Amino acid sequence: MLGWPVGHSRSPAIQNAALHAAGLAGWRYQLLPVAPALFSETVTALAPAGFRGANVTIPHKQAALELAHERSARARAIGAANTLTFAPDRTISAENTDAPALIAALPFPVAGRSALVLGAGGSARAAVWALLHAGAAQVCVWNRNPERAVALCEQLGGAPVRRAAPADLLVNCTSVGLAGSPPAFAALPVSEADLTGYGCVVDLVYVPGETDLIRAARARAVATVDGLELLVGQGALSFTLFTGRPAPVAQMRAAARGA
Repeated sequence: MLGWPVGHSRSPAIQNAALHAAGLAGWRYQLLPVAPALFSETVTALAPAGFRGANVTIPHKQAALELAHERSARARAIGAANTLTFAPDRTISAENTDAPALIAALPFPVAGRSALVLGAGGSARAAVWALLHAGAAQVCVWNRNPERAVALCEQLGGAPVRRAAPADLLVNCTSVGLAGSPPAFAALPVSEADLTGYGCVVDLVYVPGETDLIRAARARAVATVDGLELLVGQGALSFTLFTGRPAPVAQMRAAARGA
């Protein structure tokens, strides 16, 4: 797992549980904190060092796509990759498993529904593309820097907004909720009371327990999807890309919740 920072990630617990369940005793998954200035040289050194692949998180998802020799149609369309695989000839392939994991985790079909996506980074790009690709009728995008929301929508579709409005789905793709970030309802354009205006609240952030956003939504009987469920979903797809085997999802989910 490549990121900066990356110490909070539960991916090693999830992926190593999957490797054990699949009987891949010679495999190991680890964290690798990489500053942006060192990302390119680090990635190109992984295949010669014996690595089969890597997951990529903040802030490297767009850089990962640019670095790859081969890019899936989905990753190209999104403009960001969260999974890299390394061929024996050192060819680097890029894929985005965030998008299908989001759609699979939702409690209702997206087609014909409305959504508000918070953020404009790599994860937000995956969310916007996934929702539009799945037939959402309207996808609005908010970012604290409005110009970034405008740029994302110009590239992928959707409508940039400066204020939050009720929708069927609210998806938090910002880092608000991680340790060291400002309080959720001070940094996001919604209040706790506003959450009843959404049919489902999705938070890509995961922390011990629950994020304030997920906790507040559940307290108001709003359906939720937390970051751990999304992490397991995208990790299961990445596992298959790395190993060529079906992912043992039940063991991965148990490891995520127990880590």
